[in-house]
Order: sequence, then structure tokens, then C-alpha cells
Amino acid sequence: MNKYVKLMGVMTLSLLLTNCASQYKIKTEKSKTLNEVPKWFVNDFSQKKACNTPRFGKSKDKMCIFGVGTSTSPDLQLAIEKGMMIAKSELADIVKGEMNKSSKIFITELGKNHNKTTVSEVESTIVNLIQETPVRGYEIFAKDITMTKNGYYRVWIGLRLPMGEYNKMYNFTVSEAVDAYNVKSKAKIAFEKLMENDNDNSSIQ
Repeated sequence: MNKYVKLMGVMTLSLLLTNCASQYKIKTEKSKTLNEVPKWFVNDFSQKKACNTPRFGKSKDKMCIFGVGTSTSPDLQLAIEKGMMIAKSELADIVKGEMNKSSKIFITELGKNHNKTTVSEVESTIVNLIQETPVRGYEIFAKDITMTKNGYYRVWIGLRLPMGEYNKMYNFTVSEAVDAYNVKSKAKIAFEKLMENDNDNSSIQ
């Protein structure tokens, strides 16, 4: 009987420890001013480690690019989605970002006779463009959640995008490109046959 009670006690304790280990505890920020951020969020991490690159073996040359994002919301899921969007846009910017700059200078003369003066106005605009950039195959390498003083969830997201064959969507992307090429080839053949039939019909008339 005692052995049975002891066994049940050990099982209950192990179950409690397992439940505690599976729970994520959200830390509350100490002040209204944000003065602590995760180290990895400011690129304070080993890129090889964050890319899950082994020191030896076939994939020792694996490379990744990284993007991070943070956002707040009273809804946890919305905060995660907003942070993901920002991190993905950073990846897209690295892959296919374009910078445009426009400058304008306006100079005019004011006053009469010898009391004239010039007034100038300078305007400079820099635009960062990211258009239709695929970032498929990205992976989450880090995620933290904190609670702000006003009761909002703050989510920190770190994404990595493996390059080349190490991207889990690499084979899918290649097959998709092949399918698209085959469809284009078939369409060209069908169009040429249609034109041949039209020419034959016109020659008979």
C-alpha cells in the first residue's frame, strides 16, 4: 500500500513538473519606458547558431538572412501577426528593396531695389520600395512576449530565411517554376496550331 501511495505521489509530482515546464510565463515590463529588449532583437546573436548551421557536415555552409519585428496589441494573436508582418517586410527589403530619392530646390527673390533678398526652400524625399517579393520558406528562430504597463501584449519576432537548397520551400518553388514553363510552352504550341488552322481556312476561300 505504501509503495502504491509513493508511486502515485511520484507520478503526480512529475505530471505537475511537466505542466509547469510546458507553460510560457509572460514577463511584465518594469516601467512605461521600454528599457530592456531581447539581445537577439538587436542582432546580438551568432548567425550560424540562429541559422541552425552545424559546425561540421554537409550543411556547414548553410546561410540565412534575418528579419525582426515587434508590435503591441491588447489581443495576443493580433500582436503576433503585426510583429510577423514587420519581420517579413524586413526580409523582403533585404531580398528586393529599392531606394528612390527626389530633391527639389526653390529659390525666389523678395524686396525692391537695393533691399532685395533671396529665400530658398529645399525638399528631399527618400522612398523605400518593396514590391511583390517572395519570402517563402521563412522560419521563426526566436519569439518573446512581454506585458506592457497598460496591459498590452508586446511580441518580439525573429525570422530567418534559409538560402538556396536549405529553404524548405526550395523544391516546391523549382517545381512551380517548371510547371509554369510547361504551361507557357503548351500555350505557345496551341496558339501556333490555331494560327495554322486560320491560315488554311483563309487559303481555301
